[in-house]
Amino acid sequence: MPIFEYKCDDCGTSFEKLVRNGAAVACPSCGQEHLKQQFSTFSAKAGDTRSMQMPSGGGCPAGMCRTPDVCGRN
Repeated sequence: MPIFEYKCDDCGTSFEKLVRNGAAVACPSCGQEHLKQQFSTFSAKAGDTRSMQMPSGGGCPAGMCRTPDVCGRN
């Protein structure tokens, strides 16, 4: 059962809704069905952060970035 994000054309309310089998969706604020489906981002569950090794030197080898334009540190 996917969760979709919507924005109401009438009142501008943004909300998420669990939609089952193409059920009709209405705005929880004004009750209208003039909605636009928004592009959604996804979420992923990370593992246990205690087992992750943090790089020394702020993540750059010897404190200097090989690609400074990517991380913007140097």
